Amino acid sequence: MLYKYVYSKRALQKIRTFYKNVALKYRHAYSYEDMERNIRDAIFYIYAIERTLPRRKPTISRWEGYYMANTDKWYYAYRIEGDTIIVADACHAQNMHD
Repeated sequence: MLYKYVYSKRALQKIRTFYKNVALKYRHAYSYEDMERNIRDAIFYIYAIERTLPRRKPTISRWEGYYMANTDKWYYAYRIEGDTIIVADACHAQNMHD
């Protein structure tokens, strides 16, 4: 099935904030280009949900009622409405806890 993908402002903000904080902490070793690439990659992986990223049951309580998918670095909470996947939240693997 071909899906349309929509991601929330919250999910996008979580991704951007994470990498902005990395850039601030490692400003001598982590470039603006690195940050932009990492943000772009994290957003790109959203389009793999239900294609190559399998559907999982959420492991954190705040995502109850959603499906979860993950890459090696990012976890995504999403729901499916018809042919649309709506990504409600994103969380970096380092921050996956209740």
